[in-house]
Amino acid sequence: MSKKVKELVTNTFKSRLDGVADCLVADVIGLDANSTVKLRKQLREKNIQLLVVKNSLARRATEGTSLAPAFEDLDGTACVVWGAEDFVSLVKEVVDLDKSEEFEVFKARGGVMDGEKLSPEKVQEISKWPNRMEQLSILSGQMTSAWTTLQSQLTGPGGQLASQVEQKSKEE
Repeated sequence: MSKKVKELVTNTFKSRLDGVADCLVADVIGLDANSTVKLRKQLREKNIQLLVVKNSLARRATEGTSLAPAFEDLDGTACVVWGAEDFVSLVKEVVDLDKSEEFEVFKARGGVMDGEKLSPEKVQEISKWPNRMEQLSILSGQMTSAWTTLQSQLTGPGGQLASQVEQKSKEE
């Protein structure tokens, strides 16, 4: 590849990753064309981007950014995966694809989160975390349970007093 072409590819890659803070790196070498199309379609439906790129060009394009650690010590060609509603949802989707028999050669190789390089093991660990919607659900449940407890503590004595007054009125 000529120097000019490498520069064009690097600039294109930079522009596509502009504003991306976290990403995953996976291996897709060995997928046939039909499987690749199916994989890209499946990811696109979940607002996830996938870009196959040579690691040396990716290192050059991400140099000085928070994504740079993802491409350290990688060789060959890999794909960069980013997007989704939140990073944990992205990781869960990639790990599901990693485990699927349909895309056997798709393997998560690591990534970067908050500027920290992720190993494949760390990616597996993050996939067990609750995603944004699950976290909001947990938070709303905790807030609601506190309110319900307070409500029952406030209405309990009043209800008890009302019951006693009713019993006394029936005795007479």
